[in-house]
Amino acid sequence: MSVQPIPSTDVDFPPVVPPDREVRRRAYARQLELTKPVGALGRLEDLGCWIAACQGTVPPHPFARPRVVVFAGDHGVARGGVSAYPPEVTAQMVANFLRGGAAVNVLATEVGAGVRVVDMAVESDTDPSVSEYKVRRSCGCIDREDALTEEETLLAIAAGRDIADEEVDAGADILVAGDMGIGNTTPATVLIATLTNTEPAAAVGRGTGIDDASWVRKVSAVKAAMQRAHPHARNPAALLRTAGGADLAAMAGYLAQASVRRTPVVLDGVVVTAAALVAEELAPGARDWWVAGHRSTEPAHTLALRHLRLEPLIDLGMRLGEGSGAVAALPILKSAVKVLANMATFTEAGVSTRKEEASTT
Repeated sequence: MSVQPIPSTDVDFPPVVPPDREVRRRAYARQLELTKPVGALGRLEDLGCWIAACQGTVPPHPFARPRVVVFAGDHGVARGGVSAYPPEVTAQMVANFLRGGAAVNVLATEVGAGVRVVDMAVESDTDPSVSEYKVRRSCGCIDREDALTEEETLLAIAAGRDIADEEVDAGADILVAGDMGIGNTTPATVLIATLTNTEPAAAVGRGTGIDDASWVRKVSAVKAAMQRAHPHARNPAALLRTAGGADLAAMAGYLAQASVRRTPVVLDGVVVTAAALVAEELAPGARDWWVAGHRSTEPAHTLALRHLRLEPLIDLGMRLGEGSGAVAALPILKSAVKVLANMATFTEAGVSTRKEEASTT
C-alpha cells in the first residue's frame, strides 16, 4: 500500500530573528583589545562573541539560570531487539532523574544547572509531576506503523513550545535538551538519514552497546522506516508523525521555540540533534541560536552536525544522552563569557601592543 503524505499542519513558528550582528561585531572589536595575541584563545573567542550576540550586550553576562529539560518516551521499535536494554528501563530512569541519581543530574549540579524531566510517551505510569504533557503510552513501531497520530504529533510539538516558554519565562538564559528512551536512537537515525539522504547502514551505530545481531536488526528497522518516511521528508510534522515519536516531536518544538525566544541552546547527542534537524525545518534559522555540545560515537550524529554546519565543542566518546554531553561542554561556554567580560584590555593593564613600544634602551 502506498503512503500518502498528509497535508501541512498548523505548526507555523514566527520568523526567527538571528543573534545581533552589530553586537557580535562589537564583541569581536573588544576581543582585539584584550591582553592576548589576536585569535590566541581560538574558539573561546568566537563563542564569547556568539553569546554576546545572543544576549544583545557587550560584554556578555554570566549565565544566571542554565536549564536542562529531559524528554522521555518509549518506542515500539525497541520491542524488536534493536537495543541492549529492555523498554522498562525508561520509566526506571525517569524515577532516577527525579531522585537526582542520573549522570546528567551529577554533571548539572557541577555547573549550576537545573534539571527537569518530562514524560511524553513513557509506556508505564510515571510521577504526576512529570506527566502533565504526556501524549500517549509508548509510540508506534515505526518500521511498520506510524509513531503517532496527527493529533498526537501536534500536541507533542505544542508541548515542546510551551515548555520552552515556561523555562524562558522563569528566567532560563541558556537551555539544554536531553533525551531518555530505550530504542530512541532508531527513530533518531531514521530522521537523520532521511533528511541527509544517507543509506541506513552508513547511519546506524551501536546505540547503548548492541551486538552484531542487534545491529543487523536495527539496520533492517531503519531501512523499513525510511521507506515509510521518505514521502514526508519535506513536511516536518508528517515526518515526526511517521518516523519520530512524542519525545522527538516535543524536542523539536522546544528547540524551535527557544530560538524564537532568542535563547541559546547547547545541543546534546544523536537524538537531540535529530530533533534539531526537524526544528530547523519548522523554524528556519533556528540553528543560529544553537551550539553543538559534543560529538557522540553514533555515525548519524556526525551526519546531522555536518548538515547543520555545527562543530562540536568536545569529543569524549560519549553516547549516553540525557543531555550529559551538552552539560559537560557548558563550562567551556562559561569560560568564553568570562574571558570576554573579565579579561583586562591592553589599556587597563598598561601593556604595549607594539614591539617598539615594549622595547627599552
